[in-house]
Amino acid sequence: MTAILKKELSSYFTSAIGYVVMAVYYFFAGLFFYFYCIVGNSKDMASLFSNMFMITVLVIPIITMRTFSEEKKQKTDQALLTSPLGLGEIVAGKFFGSLIMFICCVGIYVLFALTLTFYSAPDWSVFLGNLLGTIILGATMISIDIFISSLTESMIISAIVSMCFGLVIFFIDSISQLISVTWISTAISSISFVDHYSNFTKGILSVADTVFFLSIIALFNFLTLRVLEKRRWS
Repeated sequence: MTAILKKELSSYFTSAIGYVVMAVYYFFAGLFFYFYCIVGNSKDMASLFSNMFMITVLVIPIITMRTFSEEKKQKTDQALLTSPLGLGEIVAGKFFGSLIMFICCVGIYVLFALTLTFYSAPDWSVFLGNLLGTIILGATMISIDIFISSLTESMIISAIVSMCFGLVIFFIDSISQLISVTWISTAISSISFVDHYSNFTKGILSVADTVFFLSIIALFNFLTLRVLEKRRWS
């Protein structure tokens, strides 16, 4: 797994992708921080994190679009699949490589929190809850988008499909309200990422919300594993 992890991290910074992702993420995070915390004279960073939800689900497809799509396009996937590494190690290496890249983006929030200490002490429990929630949300989207990447050899298709899926996730509450059948509407609302994420923005570490996200991570990493397994024996 370590070899895959190092390869993934290296690929982000030997190309423009890693720098572009961080630049976009830092730009919007800085913009929201400036307006909500500096101009708004507030030590509460919850609004910043809430507004970055959409940016997160749109930026992560750029991080993950090449994980398996590029391997397939360049015909290096067969060498990878026939290597001594187990499929679980391959998936884990790709997953944690993308997650570390995302954490590099999220690290900007620590700088923002330290900046606020010059004005007033931020609520650290709320800040840490938001930070943990953002990382868990990011890990969840990474697992989904890596699965999508494993289904196509086109990085562009992988990114577009992942972004569309992210938008559906973001607007799923609105979608559920359009459905008149109560049980269907309730079922759709129960898988709302926004609802499960909102408790983290209040500094509440809910076991149910954490298990919800971890279950999705496990599910999509397993599905990716199955895709690779099928490809290995095809």
